[in-house]
Amino acid sequence: MPREDLPEAPSSHRLPSLGRPRIIALDVLRGFALCEILLANIQLIATGASAVVVQPMGDWDPWLGLPIFSLLFGIGFALLLSSAANRAPRPRLVLLRRLLALLAIGLVHMLLWPGEILTIYAIVGMLVLLPSTWLPRWAMASLAAALIPAAIIFGVGGPLLIAGLFVLGSALVRYGVIERIEQSTRGPLLLGLLFAAALATALWAKAGLRAVGATTHLPAVTSLADLLLVGVYVCGLLLLLRTPLRPVLQFVFAPLGRMALTNYLTATLLVLVASRVLGLPIGQSLETAYWTAGAILLTQWLFSALWLRHYRQGPLEWLWRWTTWLHRPRLSRTRTS
Repeated sequence: MPREDLPEAPSSHRLPSLGRPRIIALDVLRGFALCEILLANIQLIATGASAVVVQPMGDWDPWLGLPIFSLLFGIGFALLLSSAANRAPRPRLVLLRRLLALLAIGLVHMLLWPGEILTIYAIVGMLVLLPSTWLPRWAMASLAAALIPAAIIFGVGGPLLIAGLFVLGSALVRYGVIERIEQSTRGPLLLGLLFAAALATALWAKAGLRAVGATTHLPAVTSLADLLLVGVYVCGLLLLLRTPLRPVLQFVFAPLGRMALTNYLTATLLVLVASRVLGLPIGQSLETAYWTAGAILLTQWLFSALWLRHYRQGPLEWLWRWTTWLHRPRLSRTRTS
């Protein structure tokens, strides 16, 4: 599909062109979210529970990786649309194939872990994210601004929040925010302070509701606080990436983030091996669960770092790319492959 068939925007706000350098900040955020998700899900995976949220830490929900992953999925979707618009006559068909492949992966993964999220991502992507690409960017931003509060206020559930974050991520690309994410310091600082102030207010309101026994609005306030905490984390990481700690964060999180699909799926296998083959009491002991999660993440980090020395992307990422473009991409970094 020609570029003019994509939603129109001023030339200064067009989607990034093919061949853009890799955005390291997104890899770091993705790797951080992967760690959060494993820590939150490891006991549920070990026990075969179908729920997707566990709260072993009282008031705080440790599964903060889902909103980050959802936002990043929307960002990646919009970036891929940019590439597809330059490489394929029907770019949205490329994106549809990508979502269908993700659905197939998720359905297979569901046989091992009923609470997996990829099937929901694929379905929400086809129902909301893909159609939203025909909207102008202001309409995408408005849709996100409607979906996210609705998910919080009415407690509709995860899919509605995922849809809102998908569209928000896509809108951020359309507005050129992601192109500047590696260079901006003031933006994350101001936004992080705003999120922190709003989080303090939400926690104060939450404490007040509990004090008077008004539990009707407590779930919405709790969800809002969790989402604001995610915003603080994201802005904090972006700020740290503008400091001398950037090489450390990149070293720790980027290899995991660049192979997020491979690591997300293999984590399930490793948890099941640890609990059912090795007999570790992951479901009964939080300490054992966290130590096991740390061992799994360390193993995955070592594998990812070594793999990426020789190959362009993870094995499952490569297969996903193959099904997306319908031709085998080069995997090895050497020219003789």
